[in-house]
Amino acid sequence: MAGKGTHTPSYWYDGTAIPFLSRLASPLYGAAIALRRMAYRRRWLKRHPLPVPVVVVGNITAGGTGKTPLTIALVNRLREAGWKPGVASRGYGREDAGTPRWVLATTDTAIGGDEPVLIAWKTGVPVRVDADRVAAGKALVEAGCDIIVCDDGLQHYRLARDIEIEVVDAQRRYGNGRLIPAGPLREPASRARDCDFRVVNLGQASDGTEAQTACGFGEWPMQLRIDSAQPLQGGRARRLAHFQGQRVHAVAGIANPQRFFDMLRAHRIGVVPHAFADHHAYQPADLRFGSELPVLMTEKDAVKCKAFATEWHFAVPLSAELPAAFWITLLDRVEKLGKR
Repeated sequence: MAGKGTHTPSYWYDGTAIPFLSRLASPLYGAAIALRRMAYRRRWLKRHPLPVPVVVVGNITAGGTGKTPLTIALVNRLREAGWKPGVASRGYGREDAGTPRWVLATTDTAIGGDEPVLIAWKTGVPVRVDADRVAAGKALVEAGCDIIVCDDGLQHYRLARDIEIEVVDAQRRYGNGRLIPAGPLREPASRARDCDFRVVNLGQASDGTEAQTACGFGEWPMQLRIDSAQPLQGGRARRLAHFQGQRVHAVAGIANPQRFFDMLRAHRIGVVPHAFADHHAYQPADLRFGSELPVLMTEKDAVKCKAFATEWHFAVPLSAELPAAFWITLLDRVEKLGKR
């Protein structure tokens, strides 16, 4: 069973023929973004700095690469290091997108956006959604934040930034290497050279040796870990081993649902997959599968399903793990920015 909406075009990654109209539109898109970048480079358009360090987490491809798990891990590390971080986000797909909002863990995802609500839930830091990232950053500074983390903001050039972190999917990389809509690239692949860090999302890698092999020079491996399932109605979490050997309905409304299904299968769980479009707005009927089996879903989906969840519904928390050397290097850069 599949959800409503569309997924990533297959030709971006599987080598099949690219539709004619996509091939035609891609150079026009490329010309537009090249002109925009030149306008900022030559200062025809102004970048706006903030009085505190700004760290941008993003990608140069459309779709999910693991930005949100990394953003959550980064915010939590900054808090542990004594910073007061705030998160600026556009809040993709939310209603009334032109209205800036503060987002809490209890905010309706329809008006706050699923990823901002998830970040607020997992970190507890101030989260501001605004199509204008500069305005969002200023609001966070006024609220007492001394460092701003911008979720998915590499292409928002109006906001000056001190550190850029590119996140890349280890399997998909840059796909066919073409610009939207003929390929997945928001900007030419050469744009990645401007970023300070490149984090490669390996998914559920088995060990450090595999991680290092999958990454090239100057790349930092990121592994995603899942080990428990949290009932959406509340109560004690269950180890994923509890579901081992059982069949479950697995729900994923993310850019790459297959990654979630594969992670569950790695725990020897019998997965009945249900892939929905990224940012899908769930209704109770979406989770009626005709059989009483446990329903395991990503946390991004869970924040939209809590209101009508039953005792059969579970969120699977995901954590991002990176080498200690990455955090040492990054926090050292941030500390120097703070002193500046």
